[in-house]
Amino acid sequence: MPGQRRRRGAQPEAATGGRRNRRPKKKSTGKKIAIWTGGTVAFVVVVAAVGGYLYYQHLNDNITAVSDDGAGTGGFSKDRAINILLVGTDKRSGDGNKGYGDEGSVGHADTTLLLHVSKDRSNATALSIPRDLITDIPDCPTKQDDGSTKVIPGSQQVRFNESLGQSERTPSCVMRTVTEITGIELDHFMVADFNAVKTLSSAVDGVDVCLAKDIDDPDSHLKLAKGKHTIEGEEALAFVRTRHSVGNGGDLSRIELQQQFLSSLMRKLKSGGTLTSPKKMISLAEAGTKALTVDSKIADIMKLRDLGMELGKLDMKNLTFATTPVVDNPAEKKPVTVVLNKAKSDELFSMMREDVSLTEVKKKEKKEKAAVAARLKGPKADPADVRVDIYNGSGKTGAAQATLAWLQNNEGVTKSSQLGNAPKNLGKTTLEYGKGEADQARRLAELMGLPGSALKPGESEKNAQGLPAMVLTLGADFKGAGVPISAPSKAPDGIQKVGADKSVCAK
Repeated sequence: MPGQRRRRGAQPEAATGGRRNRRPKKKSTGKKIAIWTGGTVAFVVVVAAVGGYLYYQHLNDNITAVSDDGAGTGGFSKDRAINILLVGTDKRSGDGNKGYGDEGSVGHADTTLLLHVSKDRSNATALSIPRDLITDIPDCPTKQDDGSTKVIPGSQQVRFNESLGQSERTPSCVMRTVTEITGIELDHFMVADFNAVKTLSSAVDGVDVCLAKDIDDPDSHLKLAKGKHTIEGEEALAFVRTRHSVGNGGDLSRIELQQQFLSSLMRKLKSGGTLTSPKKMISLAEAGTKALTVDSKIADIMKLRDLGMELGKLDMKNLTFATTPVVDNPAEKKPVTVVLNKAKSDELFSMMREDVSLTEVKKKEKKEKAAVAARLKGPKADPADVRVDIYNGSGKTGAAQATLAWLQNNEGVTKSSQLGNAPKNLGKTTLEYGKGEADQARRLAELMGLPGSALKPGESEKNAQGLPAMVLTLGADFKGAGVPISAPSKAPDGIQKVGADKSVCAK
C-alpha cells in the first residue's frame, strides 16, 4: 500500500506542535483499495471453500450404495492385494433403454469381472465370468430396509447370472458366488447398468475400438464398418451388447468385445488428455457417481479417491484381461450353457490367489528372493528316506492325518507321523529342517508343491524314536492332501487372455 500523502500547504505535525483538535483525516484511496481487495479475496476464498464442499456433497448425494451384507473383507487395504467385483446388469431403466430386449428385467449379472490388483501394484488381472456358467449359488444373508436380515436360499446348478436380481438377490450374493467359484475373497463391488456405458464413454469423448469385419446387428442396433472407430453413448452400448455378429455368436465372443472396450476406456481414463482436462474430470465425476452402485464401505468420494489412488499406481501394460476357462455343458445335447474347465480354472484361480502375474513383470532382483529360490535346487532324497513330523496349523479338521495317510500310502514317505494341532494356526505352511536335511526338504517340497518360501532352514526335532525329523506345519493355504500349495508360475495354455495395453480387432 502506498504511503499517505499530506494535503497541499499543510505543515508537518512537528512544526505545529502537534495540535490535538485537527479535523479527522479521511482514509486514503490506497487504504480503501487495500481493504476492498483484501475483503474480496477473503470472500472468494470462502465461496470457493463452500462451493467445493457443496460440490463434494453433491457428488456424495449422487452415489447409490448397497450393503455387502458381510460378504466382503471389510474394505481394501494399502498393504495387501485388492479384489474388486465389477458387475454390469441388463437392467433397462433410464432414457432410451426400454427397446433393448427384456424391458422388465430386474437386472441380472449380465457382465461380471473380478479385478485383482497385486499387493505391490505391479500387475493386475481382470477375470471375466461368463453369465451362462452353470454353478451353485450359496445362501445369501441380506439386510432388509427395516434392519432385519433375511436369508435368501441358494440354488444348485443354475446360470451364474441368476446370482443377482433373481429371488431378490443383491450384489452381495454375487460376491458370495464369485468367492465360492474362485476361492478369492472380495473387498468391494461396483454395479453399473446400461446408462453407465453411455455416460462414461461420452464423458471421455469416446472410446477407441476396432473391428476386423463389418457388423450390422439388428438385435443390439450396432452398425459399424470394418476398421477403427471412436464410439460413445448409444453406439458404445450397442458395441458391448452385440454378440451374434462376432466370433461364434455366443456370450464368450461378446466377452472379448467387452474386454476390448474396457481396456480402451481405461487407457483413455489414464491418458494425459483426460487427466489434465477439468471439463472431462468433472464430467467423469458426475457420470461415475450417478452411474455406479457401490458397496456402503466406499460410498464416499474421499474413499473412492483413495481406492482410485491405489489402482492408479498400476501400469496398464501389466493389466491382463482373462476369461474363466470353461467347456460346453456336457448335460445338454445342444449346449447353450458352459461349465468350468476344472484343470485350467483351478490353476488360474490359484495364480490369482497367490498374486502371480499373468504378464511378464520386470522386478528388481533381490538377494533374498534368489536365496529362497535356491532352496529348491539341488539333490533330492528318496521318499523312503524322508523323515517328517506333521502338525495341523491350518484350522481344517483332520488335515494332518489326511496328509500323513497320503504321504505314506501314495508317495512312499513311510518315516512320517502326525502330532496333532500346532500351538497356533499359521497363514502359510512351513517346513523346518536341520543341517544335513536339505535333500529331504527338497523332496517333500516337490511332493507337496511347496514354494521355496515355505522351507525354513534351522533346527529339526527328535521324533518318537529319538531320531532327527523335519517339522511340517500345515497353514491356512493348505488345500487338501495331494493338492499343490504353491501356485503355477505361468498361466495354463489355451485360456482366453489379452493385455490391456494392446488394441485387438474383434473378429
